[in-house]
Amino acid sequence: MLDFATYQQNATTTAIYPQRGEGNFTYPALGLAGETGEVCEKLKKAIRDDGGIITLDRRVMLAKELGDVLWYLSALCTELGLSLEAVAAENLEKLAARKKTGNIQGSGDLR
Repeated sequence: MLDFATYQQNATTTAIYPQRGEGNFTYPALGLAGETGEVCEKLKKAIRDDGGIITLDRRVMLAKELGDVLWYLSALCTELGLSLEAVAAENLEKLAARKKTGNIQGSGDLR
């Protein structure tokens, strides 16, 4: 099974963009936004064309786009000096704490 640390390390070997590794968070952030938009576009078309049903072909394409989202998220973490694994673990801890206190819903970062 692949863990986030190994993924992040291996993803870095395929990263080719200006000022890579020099704190260039702009490029991967823009890529993350673009790929997330592609995921949303495919979901929108499922609603428009297939009544909201995710066909097998669309599921395959979504998996590929979600992989691109993961790659850009990993690159952004790398540029910011963050561990993707730590970000994922801290997110789960935050959500578990919110659930425990009944604050899983609502808005605001500091719930």
